[in-house]
Amino acid sequence: MSIGFWQIAIVIILVVLLFGRGKISSLMGDVAKGIKSFKKGMSTDITDETDSKNISDNNSDSEQK
Repeated sequence: MSIGFWQIAIVIILVVLLFGRGKISSLMGDVAKGIKSFKKGMSTDITDETDSKNISDNNSDSEQK
């Protein structure tokens, strides 16, 4: 059993009828913003890890003195 064109068309029509075009477009915009912020967060995490290692090295030096 494979999914045919008519089955996909019926599902799309039902989704549009249930949620409306405005809701779907705003939902997709929110998903895009979430992906962008996730990518931004992932890129800043790498630099934060190197900075935190330097801070922890400084803290261990001050504790030993």
